[in-house]
Amino acid sequence: MASQLNPYLNFDGNAREAMEFYHQIFGGDLSLATFGEYGGDPAIADQIMHGMLRTRSGYVLMASDTPPGMQIQRGNAVTVSISGDDADELRGYWERLSEGGVVGVPLEKQVWGDEFGQCVDRFGTAWMVDIIPPQG
Repeated sequence: MASQLNPYLNFDGNAREAMEFYHQIFGGDLSLATFGEYGGDPAIADQIMHGMLRTRSGYVLMASDTPPGMQIQRGNAVTVSISGDDADELRGYWERLSEGGVVGVPLEKQVWGDEFGQCVDRFGTAWMVDIIPPQG
């Protein structure tokens, strides 16, 4: 098996809701395992220890809830980026990801020729969408 690089998102008790939201957007197969399934702390038994979404487009997105004692520090150091030339698919992703979130850069044609936008979704995850015009 070839290596792959996957974003792994951390949430503060709402990983299930976030991953179900991403599943609605991207489709594919979603698997969720709770802390309770592995004998974890009963106070967080229903929270997500590990979630994985394998999308129809081949993306893999992983996530978990942060257990007690660990702190989430949101910032601007990491952004999930999606790019390609299927404009309709990517515009659909953009519409759903930005809904209820904060748009930093509207999805529009940029000086380098691509349609590009940046947003932070309603779960605090930063996204970039880049639509590359077909060549030729």
